[in-house]
Amino acid sequence: MTGRAQQHSSRGDLCLVTGATGYVGGRLVRELLAAGQRVRCLSRDPGQLRDQPWAREVDCVRADLSDPASLAAALDDVDVAYYLVHSLGSGPAFERTEAAAARHFAKAAADAGTRRIVYLGGLLPRGVPRDRLSPHLRSRARVGEILVGSPVPTAELRAAVVLGSGSASFEMLRYLTERLPVMVTPRWVRTRIQPIAVRDVLRYLVAAAQLPPEVNRSFDIGGPDVLTYREMMLRYASAAGLRARVILPVPVLTPALSSHWVGLVTPVPRSLARPLVESLRHEVVCHEDDIKRYVPDPPEGLLGFDEAVRLALVRIKDAEVATRWSSASVPGAPSDPLPTDPGWAGGSLYQDVRQAAVATDAAALWRVVEGIGGEHGWYSFPHAWALRGLMDRVVGGVGLRRGRRDPHRLRVGDSLDFWRVEEIEPGRLLRLRAEMRLPGLAWLELRVQPDGPSRSRYLQRAVFHPRGLTGHAYWWTVAPFHSVVFGGMVRNIAKEATGNNRATTRHHHRSGLIGSWS
Repeated sequence: MTGRAQQHSSRGDLCLVTGATGYVGGRLVRELLAAGQRVRCLSRDPGQLRDQPWAREVDCVRADLSDPASLAAALDDVDVAYYLVHSLGSGPAFERTEAAAARHFAKAAADAGTRRIVYLGGLLPRGVPRDRLSPHLRSRARVGEILVGSPVPTAELRAAVVLGSGSASFEMLRYLTERLPVMVTPRWVRTRIQPIAVRDVLRYLVAAAQLPPEVNRSFDIGGPDVLTYREMMLRYASAAGLRARVILPVPVLTPALSSHWVGLVTPVPRSLARPLVESLRHEVVCHEDDIKRYVPDPPEGLLGFDEAVRLALVRIKDAEVATRWSSASVPGAPSDPLPTDPGWAGGSLYQDVRQAAVATDAAALWRVVEGIGGEHGWYSFPHAWALRGLMDRVVGGVGLRRGRRDPHRLRVGDSLDFWRVEEIEPGRLLRLRAEMRLPGLAWLELRVQPDGPSRSRYLQRAVFHPRGLTGHAYWWTVAPFHSVVFGGMVRNIAKEATGNNRATTRHHHRSGLIGSWS
């Protein structure tokens, strides 16, 4: 056990979490720690967990579910074992592999004297023969049967679409809705689904550790809304501030063709898109709500679809995008993004990143950075900036007419031409948020780093979060000019800082301020 994990060794159950690198697993670890439990994470490569915000608070073990011998140490002294592993794929080999892994895990848990297994499975359609289910759902059902049939009491929680930024099913919904104002869609957009917010999934998972020992069964879990996929897209568009989508279902798009279509329109990998699409062929609605006998709803009730979407989008809407494109700390809500979420999670976020070594100290470079805009201009292609300001005024924006409050100093909240100072760390960071009329949200980050006694490094990052298809088109339309505008900024800011420093040095030499010390 490492780091702060030792501090937890005297309290709480020891919970083993498989799949801690995944969407639910990574968030479950945080919730278990908050509940006072001790946590051990099983991974074939524990190094993949090092960037998790909780990495120093848990015990990480190397093990492989396909290798029964490696599981004994992982399950040693474990009270509750969470099985959150799914190998998305297709074909009989995939299903056999998943079944074998579940059997290995169940036997190792029984041998170790584990008190309970908790498994997150898939919500199954009513009255559909097992051989007509998608391989993805069929395999999840088989894994549940193996674990529930083992000597260890097991709680199988069956969920459909999990709503939260980073969930593969939610990201597919997000990208399809944001990128296509008019959609020719497969028939499965009429399928009824009972989605559930990730925070409610996590609440059930944490509480399942304390179920009575005689409870050994599956439970359906879902949110308060039952919607078709079409209704979910329309309500997502409304929550995201997009225009109402035109959705035209057609009968010719098979699940196989649909997965190609999803892969073309969204960055969700086809290996994930295909099982997700295939699972949408059948209605997935809760058949029972027996879980409430053991885990009552919170006083405010389960989270509805609209509120779950709002929480998934709130980081972007509030411009708190740091965790999306840097390794900044994560506030901790289950709906928040994690630095280790896959690159395609969280919606589109375009970036233009540039840097330059500067032959002057960081203080001289910072003076140029903090003095940007207003009378000093933007150090690149002034006619392009003037034209962009004029275009903004034509459509009712602020343009470049605001200038700046002080020619030398900035503070949070200052207007700066058509930007607003969102964050400033003197000597280190200036982050500007665009207030021009755009089909999306934009930021410009200017960062200064020392690189020795008389050298520094300038880092510049432009970030754009598009709104709808127009936003994507806007980015790709202006992208060819970035090398001129943003590339010129980097070169000229570095040149200005170096020139200013040389002028200051010459002035000091003439006045004797430097010569007297030589």
